[in-house]
This record gives sequence, C-alpha cells and structure tokens, in this order.
Amino acid sequence: MTKTTIDAETIMKRATPLAHQQAPEIQPFGHLVRMPIALSENACKESVGNLNQLLADTITLRDLYKKHHWQVAGPTFYQLHLLFDKHYDEQNELVDAIAERIQLLGGVSVAMAPDVADMTLVPRPPKGREETPVQISRLLHAHEIILKEARTMARLAADGGDDGTNDLIVSDVIRRNELQVWFVAEHVVDTPLTRAV
Repeated sequence: MTKTTIDAETIMKRATPLAHQQAPEIQPFGHLVRMPIALSENACKESVGNLNQLLADTITLRDLYKKHHWQVAGPTFYQLHLLFDKHYDEQNELVDAIAERIQLLGGVSVAMAPDVADMTLVPRPPKGREETPVQISRLLHAHEIILKEARTMARLAADGGDDGTNDLIVSDVIRRNELQVWFVAEHVVDTPLTRAV
C-alpha cells in the first residue's frame, strides 16, 4: 500500500476558511422561482407579496415587544416584562413560519432591518422610553394593523387556491395575534388595584 504524503502548505490551504467571497445574487427580491407545488404563478406571486408585507409588520411587532420588554416600568413591571418577552418569542415563531412560506412559494423573504423599516405599516416608536399605557396602546395598534391585513390576505389566498398560505395566516397569524391582544388589552382596563369602588 502506497502512502501519499501532503506537504504542510497544502494542508494549511485546505484548512483556511474561504472568507470574503462575493458573487451576484442568485435570486433578486421580488422575483419568483417556480416550485413544483401545484399552484399557479399568479397565486404564488400574490401570496409572496402579501406575505412579505405581513412579515415586515410581524418583525416590527416582534421588535416592539422586545423594546417594551426592556423599557417597561411601574407596578406591573415584572408581569409585563415576562409577558412581553413571551409574546416576543411567539412573534418570532410567526416570523420564521411566514418567511419560510415565502421561500416555499418561490419568493425571497424580506429580512434586513432597513428593508423591514421601509415596508412596515406599523408606526415607528421613539427611541426613548414611554409610559406603560402608551407602550400597550402601541402594541395593540400594531396587532390591529396585522389582523386587518391578515384577514384580507387569508381571503385572497383562499380565492387563489393557496390553501397553505390561508391556513398559515388563519391558524397561526390571526389566532396568535388575537390571543396576544386579549392578554395585553386587559392590562389597560381601568379597574382599581387594591380597593373596590
């Protein structure tokens, strides 16, 4: 049996990471690749466009939850600190599911913060810290934006025969956002804390 020896320089070249590589995009944003999923190109295109809008708004809501998680203050700090973090995690799961659906349909999901900021319909909060009722109102408004567009998008997906997108929007996005609205809205009901009136 012949043993081949390799010099140290060749070994080191193999072990060196190939960093700083560049190449053109393999798929531009806004263009679809046809996937063999038995859906028309028009149905895929419409769903990808709608889902990217929903994704941008969901990413923004997710990030609002983290901002408010860090900046919440007042007598309900601990409860809201935990609730906002829980909702952040749940919105993060939705972000992943929506982005993967876009890719599955042959599209390219919006991903970077500046692109999300350009697309979102959710108003941008100030950089500073706000009072808790204002934080909650901001979250409720963002949820309402998402729920309104999600209902329209679900109907369009169903009409276009895209049952998978319809199911994602109805079963995951709408139901999750409705539940979160309930949990958050109850924190701004004006009831006494310690003494009944």
